[in-house]
Amino acid sequence: MLAGPERDAGLSDLSSRIGIDIDADLLAVALTHRSYAYEHGGRHNERLEFLGDSILGQAVTVKLFREYPDLDEGELAKRRASLVSSVALAEIARAIKLGEHLRLGRGEEMTGGRDKSSILADTVEAIIGAVYIGAGPESATALVLRLVEPLMADAERFGAAMDPKTSLQELVAARDLGAPAYRVSGTGPDHNKTFTAEVVVADELIATGVGTSKKQAEMAAALEAWTVLQSRK
Repeated sequence: MLAGPERDAGLSDLSSRIGIDIDADLLAVALTHRSYAYEHGGRHNERLEFLGDSILGQAVTVKLFREYPDLDEGELAKRRASLVSSVALAEIARAIKLGEHLRLGRGEEMTGGRDKSSILADTVEAIIGAVYIGAGPESATALVLRLVEPLMADAERFGAAMDPKTSLQELVAARDLGAPAYRVSGTGPDHNKTFTAEVVVADELIATGVGTSKKQAEMAAALEAWTVLQSRK
């Protein structure tokens, strides 16, 4: 973890990449995973993430409502889901090299936390929350729209997000890779289980997904696997 001038330079570089000058201390909190805060003390980013999630959803909803006046609410909801999903947010995070700046505890660092989609997605939301607090609602909305604009231009993404398992199956069939296989495990008590699904294609683990049900986890994993394979064109 960088400190002092090196840290400030790194945060300044990240601010430049997202196009908004954010207070360094506030941005540092947005980048702090709870695992780091538990080991070192101080605040973590989950409150900012909570705020950013709401701002993200509202900004994307209004954008879609205005951009697609002929779509009904069901289609709009599906498109919104594809743009605010963990897969989409993690893709945004990787594009701005967010993983380089995360503050992680030792356990997360050792298990590849800098490239975990869930951590990256949560941190994007936390940064949106930080921009709202530090620069105001208009700047936060502008940031959201700037980040999701490239994704909105990708028509194939919407189709995959609406039925990710079918889209993945069609993609692997077109490339003669055989059928995707899913491995699902669950943790936690029966009333509050978390499921993790892995997608294997041609004997390669392509992606994982997390959800509160087996179906949700499989769909998340399928969408991420589709995104990974699409990038290998």
